[in-house]
Amino acid sequence: MQDFEKLGVLYLGRPYDLANKKPKDGWLLYDSKDLVTHAVCVGMTGSGKTGLCLALLEEAAIDGIPAIIIDPKGDLSNLLLTFPNLQAKDFLPWIIEDDARKKGLSSEDYAAQQAETWKKGLASWGQDGERIQRLKDAADFAIYTPGSNAGMPVSILKAFSAPPPEIIEDSELLHEQILSTVSSLLGLVDIDADPLQSPPHILISTILESIWKKGQDLDLIPLIQQIQTPPFSRLGALDLESFYPSRQKFELAKRLNNLLAAPSFQTWMEGDDLEIDRMLHAQQGKPRHAIFSIAHLSDAQRMFFVSLLLNQIVAWTRRQSGTTSLRALIYMDEIFGYFPPVKNPPSKLPLLTLLKQARAFGVGVVLATQNPVDLDYKGLANTGTWFVGRLQTERDKARVLEGLEGASAGAGQKFDRQQMKQTLAGLGARIFLMNNVHEDEPVVFETRWCLSYLRGPLTRAQIRTLMHEARDRDRDANGKGQQTGIRSAGLNAAPGPSPVASRPILPSDIRQYFIPLRSTSPRNHTLIYQPMLLGAADVGFIDTKTRIDVTQHSAWLIPLTEAPMPVDWDDAVQTDIPLSELEQAPESSAAFSAPPSAACNAKSYEAWSKDFSSWLYRTQKLDMLKSPSLKQVSKPGEPERDFRVRLQQAGREQRDQETERLRKSYAPKIAALEERIRRAEQAKARETQQAKAAYVQTAISVGATLLGAFLGRKTISTSTIGRAATAARGVGRSIKEAQDAARAGDTIEVLQTQLQDLEAQFKTDTNAVAMKIDPLTETLETISIKPNKLNISVKLLALVWAPHWQDEHGNLTPA
Repeated sequence: MQDFEKLGVLYLGRPYDLANKKPKDGWLLYDSKDLVTHAVCVGMTGSGKTGLCLALLEEAAIDGIPAIIIDPKGDLSNLLLTFPNLQAKDFLPWIIEDDARKKGLSSEDYAAQQAETWKKGLASWGQDGERIQRLKDAADFAIYTPGSNAGMPVSILKAFSAPPPEIIEDSELLHEQILSTVSSLLGLVDIDADPLQSPPHILISTILESIWKKGQDLDLIPLIQQIQTPPFSRLGALDLESFYPSRQKFELAKRLNNLLAAPSFQTWMEGDDLEIDRMLHAQQGKPRHAIFSIAHLSDAQRMFFVSLLLNQIVAWTRRQSGTTSLRALIYMDEIFGYFPPVKNPPSKLPLLTLLKQARAFGVGVVLATQNPVDLDYKGLANTGTWFVGRLQTERDKARVLEGLEGASAGAGQKFDRQQMKQTLAGLGARIFLMNNVHEDEPVVFETRWCLSYLRGPLTRAQIRTLMHEARDRDRDANGKGQQTGIRSAGLNAAPGPSPVASRPILPSDIRQYFIPLRSTSPRNHTLIYQPMLLGAADVGFIDTKTRIDVTQHSAWLIPLTEAPMPVDWDDAVQTDIPLSELEQAPESSAAFSAPPSAACNAKSYEAWSKDFSSWLYRTQKLDMLKSPSLKQVSKPGEPERDFRVRLQQAGREQRDQETERLRKSYAPKIAALEERIRRAEQAKARETQQAKAAYVQTAISVGATLLGAFLGRKTISTSTIGRAATAARGVGRSIKEAQDAARAGDTIEVLQTQLQDLEAQFKTDTNAVAMKIDPLTETLETISIKPNKLNISVKLLALVWAPHWQDEHGNLTPA
């Protein structure tokens, strides 16, 4: 495993020596947790900005971090162009034919050239096809195309649903979401409305607020209807007609209706709902990078969709639990026009909200642009990481310096403006400055080679090809839903009994209710009410071992017949009809089927109620899933997919905690060894210097003695013998100094070996942490909890009349 494959760390490139224009040794590794405080990437065309951001997203995917990716240009769909085999045939469908012709190559030869270029480029950065496969295995990638069925279509209807209680209870957030939603909707029909002065804006905002505060959902058709007949009679001090005359309300409703009726707008109503949780994780809980490609849309349509999407992200974010670990990424490329310094387009408010609040929930925001002057740097003042590439104009550099200075001030760090200005002036292609408030100083680095094939923007036809299999898979999954409610009871399978014209007269102590009519009459059909028995109860499940104490409400329907045993609860079907929606009176002009004789006796209901309670005790259980590794239990009714998604975040938090604990444990030991190595190297240098000096001195002394002996005197005197002995001792000292230097070298080698062993052990321990926690593949245990008889409370047992449409042959269809 390469040195850059470390837990919770993103491999972005290698340090770069800007003065000497060459890379340094080692890798540029970025802690994924730092993205919780958001990041900004700026750089002109050709700076390598797209490559850096794609590399960051690739690393996030490898680390199991899901992402919402907004792609106004179409470049980011390249994340799906990953070819582990690195063969020419893989590249061939995706090359740019004009580039091949310009080089005088056939398509096949150019594809082979691209494959070889990618293979060599990856190898130069310690990467290969195996790492590409790891990327593909780690995350699911999908391209969504709002307003088009080229990729995965998206339905915007969910965007008009009531926000969660966390938003509704926060008046500031609620008004921000209403303002953004209404502004983007009016912009779609070319109405530039001031939220404080424009009657259309105020009217629709008031309608949304009144509906959403009741917790009710809305879509475009009811909204258009409510514009014509609002659910209030006054706005401010004026009556509605004075504030906004009926004629003008009709014109506004007509413009919105024209939009809704346009055939081209129908694709906005199809596809997956705009549910962020479902888009961040695939069916089995696998992390997903959801790419929203909007290059095909007009400017107004882009602003409309981006604003709705950002509002949904804000609402989803506020529903998450607090964490310091990275839960998800929100990435937007080419943010020009969406976050300007002066204007307030509909996209700006939700973006500001995310930058201010999302970090508390583990959601990181990454924004990228080649137009630095178009960014609101005050809004970005608290952004933790800045990636700055080559800039085109002095004005761009000045605005980036302003942003960097604000970020440093927000983090309480010193900022050397002149030094930073010199650094920015020296940046070249694929060379970036990283200013991370979590690090001691800025770093200049060269970006790594991307695992994805960077061929540039994809056409709609190419997106359709990429997403063909995913669309089929999604269609199959959606087509296998189970029918529930009255229809699954089989009441429409056979002709019903002959109806009676009037409502049967029953004893007054028999409680009766009517299920609401929810459909219009088919041609040549009659409305007929069928008698059914409804049982509703609260069932409590308590388990001290798992600390579970929940009460589940459920309601069950069963047809009433003249059979010897008119009620068998084993034939009951669970229904999701709220008891509050049951009505006291039937629809006019409806016929009724006669109830069985047992249903006309009040005592029957007492017996059925006891049977219902006993049946619940006998059949009901609460099945919970448990993670053996993380010791967590699923929530009541939580699907396995959602539980595994939650476990991934818990696993990431535990991983970060254990990794931090290991770092703190190993850091003093590594620092001590590095200090010992430093001192040993100083000692070796000192001993080597002393040995060299002793050797020179000895050589001079011996030479002088010999010269005096052979040239200066005819006989050897006592002083000459003394000097010779001194010289001999000098030779001994020089040998000893040399031996001391050699021993110092041996000590350094031993210490370096110990350091390598310690670092290897640290890597082994951190890898063990990664291997220990894998919520996607872990086998979950099932815990079944049975209710206690004392914890079963029957809330309602009554006769209910279910509306049906009966055709001329007597066949029934639930109404």
